[in-house]
Amino acid sequence: MLTILGFAMIATFLVLIMMKKMSPIAALVLIPALFCVFVGKGAHLGDYVIDGVSSLAPTAAMLMFAIVYFGVMIDVGLFDPIVRAILRFCKADPMRIVVGTALLAAIVSLDGDGSTTFMITVSAMYPLYKRLKMSLVVMTGVAAMANGVMNTLPWGGPTARAATALKVDATDIFVPMIPALAVGLLAVVVLAYVLGLRERRRLGTLTLDEALVREPESETVLVAAGSGTKSGAKSGAKSGAGAGTGAGAAAAGHDGCEGAAAPDAEPDDDFQGLDPNRATLRPKLYWFNALLTVALLTAMIMELLPIPVLFLIGAALALTVNFPHIPDQKARIAAHADNVLNVSGMVFAAAVFTGVLTGTGMVDHMANWLVDTIPDGMGPHMGLVTGLLSLPLTYFMSNDGFYFGILPVLAEAGQAHGVSTIEIARASIVGQPLHMSSPLVPAVYVLVGMAKVEFGDHTRFVVKWAVLTSLIILAAGILFGII
Repeated sequence: MLTILGFAMIATFLVLIMMKKMSPIAALVLIPALFCVFVGKGAHLGDYVIDGVSSLAPTAAMLMFAIVYFGVMIDVGLFDPIVRAILRFCKADPMRIVVGTALLAAIVSLDGDGSTTFMITVSAMYPLYKRLKMSLVVMTGVAAMANGVMNTLPWGGPTARAATALKVDATDIFVPMIPALAVGLLAVVVLAYVLGLRERRRLGTLTLDEALVREPESETVLVAAGSGTKSGAKSGAKSGAGAGTGAGAAAAGHDGCEGAAAPDAEPDDDFQGLDPNRATLRPKLYWFNALLTVALLTAMIMELLPIPVLFLIGAALALTVNFPHIPDQKARIAAHADNVLNVSGMVFAAAVFTGVLTGTGMVDHMANWLVDTIPDGMGPHMGLVTGLLSLPLTYFMSNDGFYFGILPVLAEAGQAHGVSTIEIARASIVGQPLHMSSPLVPAVYVLVGMAKVEFGDHTRFVVKWAVLTSLIILAAGILFGII
C-alpha cells in the first residue's frame, strides 16, 4: 500500500504543477500533507516536516548567501567580460545563443555547484533570449542538461556519494567514465545546435544592433533592481549592448510551448541591463573580486569549510569591501531579496515533500518494489539495470536517498551475479542529466526562477531530452566497455 501511495503522491504532484493547477510551493506542501493523512500517520506530520527542514536547512542557507554573493558579483561587473565574450560569439544568432548556453553552463559547472552555474548562465544569457523573443525553456533545458552531465565530477556530489556508499574510490568511478560523459556532453551540444536551428528558422538571424533597434525600450540599470525606481534609463539600442542579468528581470511571458515566443505586445520596461555605466560597477576592485571568487570556489572544492559557511563569509566580504556604506549594502541585499525569498521558500517547501516521503517509509517500499521486480534473467546485466533505474529513481528522490538507500541493494544484487561493485557505481551516475531537473533539486528553482519560466513548462520540455541524454551516456558506457 505504501508503494502505491508513494507513486500516487509523486504522480499527483507532477500532474498538478504541469497542468498549472497549483504552484510548486503549494503542491510541495499540501500534497504530501494530504497523503500523510491517507497513510494514517497524520499525527507524525510535524516530526516528518521538522526532519525534512533540518536536513535541507544547510542547502537553503547556502542558496540564500550564494544568491547574494553572485548577485553582488554581477552588480560590480565581475562577469561583464564573460557576457561580452558570449555576445561576440552569439552575434544575435539564435543557434549560436543556444549553443553558447550549453557551453557556458558546462564551463561554469566545473565549480561543482548547480546554483552557481544557473545564476551565472541565466544572468549572461537571459537578455539575449528576451530580446530576440527566443523560447526561455530552451535556455533552462539546455543549461540543466549541461549541468547534469558535469554534475558527475567527483566534487559535484553523486560520484562522491556513490563512492562513499559502496566504499570504492571516486577516481575509479569517474575517470573511466570520462569518454561516456564526453559523449553525453557532446550530445547536449548537438541538441543545443538542433534546437538553435529551430529557433533560427522561427525567428531569423539579426545582427546585435538590429536586434536592439528592433525593439527600442527603456532599460533599468542594475542599481535600481528591486527598488522600483527607473533611474539611469537608457535607450535599448545604446546601453549594455544587450547584455544583462536575469536577476529581478521582468517576466518573460513565455507560454510554455517549446517553440513559442513571448507575446510581442508585452511591455519590457523592467528589463535589467548590464549597463556599462551603472553605478554599482567597481572596476578598481575587479581583481579583488576575481581572486575572492576563485578562493571561494577553491575552498569549496577542497572542502575547507562547509559550503553554507563559505558563501556566508564570501557574501559578507563582498558586501563590505565593494559597498562599505551601510545604506548601499542594504540596497544590494534588497535588490536580490526576491530571488532569495523565492528559492529558499521553495527549498523549505521541498523539505515537507522529502520529509513525508522518507518518514512514512514510502521511499523504502518504492525502492524495494523496484528491486524485487527485476527479473532473475537480468542479474548478469545489473550494470544496465542500474543505469536504467538511475533515471526514474534519481528524479523522484534525492541523491542521498538513491545512493545511500538503493544503490547498496543494487550492488549486492549485482555481486550475486558476478557484476563488480565499481561497474554498478559507474552506471549509477548516468541519470544525472535528468536528475538536475527533478522537483526535489533546489538548484532547479534558481534556474526557473531567474529565467522567469514556470516549473511545469520547464519539466514538460526538458524531461524527454534529458532522458535521451542519459540513455546516450549509458549506451556509450556499454559500448566502450565501461559499464
